[in-house]
Amino acid sequence: MTKPPRKPAQPLLGDAEAPIRSRPRKKRDPAQPQLTLDPMPARIDPCLALLKPRPPKGRQWSFEVKWDGYRLAVHIEPTGIRILTRGGHDWTTRFPAIAAEAKRLPVSTAILDGEAVVFDELGRSDFGKLQQSLGGRGGKNASREAVLMVFDLVYFDGHDLTGIEFTARRHLLQGLVAAGGEDAIRLSEEIEADGDVLFRIACEHGLEGIIAKDRNSTYRSGRGGEWLKIKCIQSDGFAIVGYEKSASSFGGIGRLLLAARKGGELVYVGGVGTGFNERSAAELREQLDKLIIGKPAVDTGRKRNAVFVRPKLVAEIEYRAWTHDGKLRHASYKGLRDPQDNAMV
Repeated sequence: MTKPPRKPAQPLLGDAEAPIRSRPRKKRDPAQPQLTLDPMPARIDPCLALLKPRPPKGRQWSFEVKWDGYRLAVHIEPTGIRILTRGGHDWTTRFPAIAAEAKRLPVSTAILDGEAVVFDELGRSDFGKLQQSLGGRGGKNASREAVLMVFDLVYFDGHDLTGIEFTARRHLLQGLVAAGGEDAIRLSEEIEADGDVLFRIACEHGLEGIIAKDRNSTYRSGRGGEWLKIKCIQSDGFAIVGYEKSASSFGGIGRLLLAARKGGELVYVGGVGTGFNERSAAELREQLDKLIIGKPAVDTGRKRNAVFVRPKLVAEIEYRAWTHDGKLRHASYKGLRDPQDNAMV
C-alpha cells in the first residue's frame, strides 16, 4: 500500500506571505528612552589599585603606565556629558576640552574611567601642572590643557560592563578610543612587556610607576587586588599639622610638619622642606595662617619657630622610604590635595 504524500513543511516563520517580524524588544526605561537594556547608573565607585612593592608574575597580568592626576569618570548620556571626580563631584565645567571631545566619540551612551593629566616638557604627567591649570587647591579655573588618559569602559551603549572580564572591556574601549591620538581623550595603552623590565624602564624615565591589571577580573569598586600599583617614588597624602618659619624660604615656610593616620589617630611623621616655589608657598602660607592653633594637634617633639595649625589640609608628598622610627625620608612637596578629589590621609 502506498503512503499518502507528506504535507509540505511549514515555513520557518509561519505564513510565507506574512511580513517578517522580530521578537519584541525588552521594555525600555522611560527615563532613558535610548537605552534598551541596562539602566545607566548615576555614578560608579571606582576600582582602585592596591599598592605593591614589585610587579606581579603571570600571563594574566596586563601592564600600563601609572598616571599622576585626578581620577575622573566621564558619563556620555542622552542629555549630555557629565564629568565626575573620584568623590562624585561634578567637574564638567572644569574640563571643557575633555567634555567637547567626549561629545565627538562614536557612541550614544558610555562611562569612561580615566585620569586627567597635564604633561611636562618630556611628556610625563605632572600633578603640579594640573593643579596650576585648575587654579590651585580650591580654585575654580577650567583646564584646557588637561588630557583624559582613559583606561577602562564600564558602561557602553546600554550595557553595564562591570560584570565582564577586563580583556573584553579593553577590546570595546580600543574600538571607541584610538591608540596614539593627540586629542583631549586618549587611550592609556597596554604595554606588552615583563613587569620587572617595564617597572625598571618606567623609573629610569622618571615616571611615577606602573599599573598591573588582572585580565580575567571584573570591575569591582574599592581595592580588591584586581588592580595593583607599583611606584618608583612613593607618594601619599599627609595632614599638615604646622610649619617651621624661615625668613629665607618661599612664603616664610622653612618646613611643613606632617602627620599620617595610624589606626584611628594621627601621628607625626616628620617634615618636608623642598618642592615649593614662590607661588605655591605663598598660597599655602595664606591658607595655613587661617588655621593657626595654640597647641599642636599631635606630638611633634620640640620644634623651634614652629606654628601649629588644625589638620585640615592634605599635602601630596613624594618620598623615597621610611626611617626605622617612622619618619619620611627624602620627602618633597607636590601640592595640596583637593577635598573634592576625596583626599585621603
